[in-house]
Amino acid sequence: MAKQYETVIGLEVHVELATKTKIFCSCSTQFGGAPNTHTCPVCTGMPGSLPVLNKQVVEYALAIGLAMNCEITRVCKFDRKNYFYPDNPQNYQISQLYLPIARDGYVEIETKGVKKKVRIHEMHMEEDAGKLIHDEWDDTSIVDFNRSGVPLVEIVSEPDMRSAEEVLAYLEKLRVIIQYLGASDCKLQEGSMRADVNLSVRELGSEKFGTRTEMKNLNSFKAIARAIEGERQRQIELIEAGKPVVQETRRWDDNKEYSYAMRSKEDAKDYRYFPEPDLVPIVIDDAWVERIKARQPELRDEKLRRYQKEFGLSEYDAQIITASIYTAELFERAASLCGKPKKVANWLMVETLRLLKERGMEPEEIKFSPENLAKLVALTEAGTINSSVAKEVFEKMFTEDVEPESYVAEHGLKIVNDEGELNAVLEKVIADNPQAVSDYRGGKEKALGALVGQTMKAMKGKANPGLVNQKLKELLG
Repeated sequence: MAKQYETVIGLEVHVELATKTKIFCSCSTQFGGAPNTHTCPVCTGMPGSLPVLNKQVVEYALAIGLAMNCEITRVCKFDRKNYFYPDNPQNYQISQLYLPIARDGYVEIETKGVKKKVRIHEMHMEEDAGKLIHDEWDDTSIVDFNRSGVPLVEIVSEPDMRSAEEVLAYLEKLRVIIQYLGASDCKLQEGSMRADVNLSVRELGSEKFGTRTEMKNLNSFKAIARAIEGERQRQIELIEAGKPVVQETRRWDDNKEYSYAMRSKEDAKDYRYFPEPDLVPIVIDDAWVERIKARQPELRDEKLRRYQKEFGLSEYDAQIITASIYTAELFERAASLCGKPKKVANWLMVETLRLLKERGMEPEEIKFSPENLAKLVALTEAGTINSSVAKEVFEKMFTEDVEPESYVAEHGLKIVNDEGELNAVLEKVIADNPQAVSDYRGGKEKALGALVGQTMKAMKGKANPGLVNQKLKELLG
C-alpha cells in the first residue's frame, strides 16, 4: 500500500503599513514614485544619520496584535540584523528578534465548514529593504531605494496549516483584519503583503516534523497554492527515492511552476543580531493599550453577525459583502440613506460583482458613491424607472459615478404612466400583430408575452410592464 503523507505549513507574512512616511525618517511611502526620489540620508544608510521611530507604526502594530488575540510585549526594542545585500543600504536591517511587539496569538479560519485556530508565534516591526531591478539587456542590476525604510510588520505563524486551502483561508483572514483596521491595503500585486511559505512533509500519523524549506517570491494567492502543491510533490518524490530533503530557501518561478534553490537556510546566529544602539526601548503602558482597544473598528466577524441580525441578510450575502471593507462601507452608507438594505445588497451582489469581474477590478476601485446607489434604489422602488433602465443607469454609474436622477431626466428614461400615450401604442401593436392576438384569444397565454415585448420595444423600454400587461388583457377581452 502506498505511503500517505501530510503537509505541514507555517507562514511568514510581511505587511507594509499604511503610514504616509517611513519607519525611521520622514520620506514618503507612496507606491510608484520615480526611482530613488523618496529617499534621504537615513533611508539610504548614510554614515552619521540617525533613525527616529514613527509612532504610527507602533500604533498600527498594536492594533493588528490585539485583533489577532496576541499578548503585547510591554517593553519591546529593536535589534540589528546584519547582512550584506546590494538593496540593503546600511548592510543591516533594523528589526525585532528578542522582544517582538506581539506574540502568542491566534486567528480562526474556516475551510469546508470546519473551524480551526491557526496560532501566531509572534509579530515584529521592521524596515523594508530597497528593490533590485535586473536589466537583462545589458546584464546589470540597478537599485531603487524608494522602498527602503518602508515600515513592515512580519507575522510568523506556528506550523498549524495542513493544505493550500488552509493557507489561503489564513491569508484571507489576515488580509481582511488588516484592511478593516486601515493598517495596510494588503495588495499582493504591489508587494504590500508578501508571504514566505515554510513547508515540510511527513508520513501521516508521524509526530516528528520533516525537514522544511522556505519558498519566496509569492505575489498572488494562485501562485501560493501552486507553489505549495509543487513543493509538496518535490519533497515526497525525494523521500520516496530515499534522498534527503535539504533545509534551504527556494525561489518559486510561477511561469515554469517550479522552485529552485537560492541559498542554504540561515540561523539567527548567521545574522549576528545585537540590540539597536540608536533607538531606545518602547514602553507600552496599560493606558496606551486601552486607547488602541477603544479605537478598534468593528471587524468582519462582528459585521457578519450584525448584518444578518439587523438587516436580515442571508449568511451568504453577508459573507460576500463583508469580504471587503470597501463593499461593507458602501453597503452600510447606502442602506442607511435609502432604508432598503436588501435592495442595496442585491445591487452589490449581482451587478457590482459582475462588472468587477468583467473588468478585472478590485472592490477598492469602485467609483460610484453610496449616495448615488441609494438614489438609484429609490428611483426603482418608486416605479420611476423599470429594472432594465435601472441596469443601464447602474452601468453608467459604475463607470462614471453619474447622478441617477439627473441622468434619468436628461435621457428621458422615466417610465411612461400616461395612459393616453400608452393606449395609442397598444392599439397599433394589436393592429400590427393579428396572429399573436388570435393565438392569445385562442388560449395561448405565451402570445401575450410577445405583445408585451412589442409594446416595450415601441416605447423604448420606458413603459411600466405591469400596466402594459393589465391594459393588453383589458383590450383583448
